[in-house]
Amino acid sequence: MFELHSQLQKDTLPLGRFSLCRLLLMNDANYPWFILVPERENIREIHELGGADRHQLWEESVELSRVLTTLFKPDKLNIAALGNQVPQLHVHHIVRYTHDPAWPHPVWGRLPPKPYYSAEIHKLNTLLSKNLGGTLKPA
Repeated sequence: MFELHSQLQKDTLPLGRFSLCRLLLMNDANYPWFILVPERENIREIHELGGADRHQLWEESVELSRVLTTLFKPDKLNIAALGNQVPQLHVHHIVRYTHDPAWPHPVWGRLPPKPYYSAEIHKLNTLLSKNLGGTLKPA
């Protein structure tokens, strides 16, 4: 049975579900930072997913990327599956601007996390749900 890694539970806020992945918001308002987590047990790497799941992960990543690019108009959208601290497969989608506080460096460890206010979370969730065309189900 799938269980979200405890570190992801601690650091993120649930936004919804695609057909394969949970969509999470990193609870750090310094950057618009979203994470896709395939709901599959004991998967650490993309190549461990079956072919249909690998394809679905990339489809969901592309769909999320298009919406993030449209909504946030980033200078760069960083997409990465690192897993150095959380072994469970998860894919970061981080909206970056040349004026953000970490640019041009990675966001990890640059600033203390700035938690979102509930109104900001609600606004982001509504905006994403509206723009993902019904593919995002409630968390």
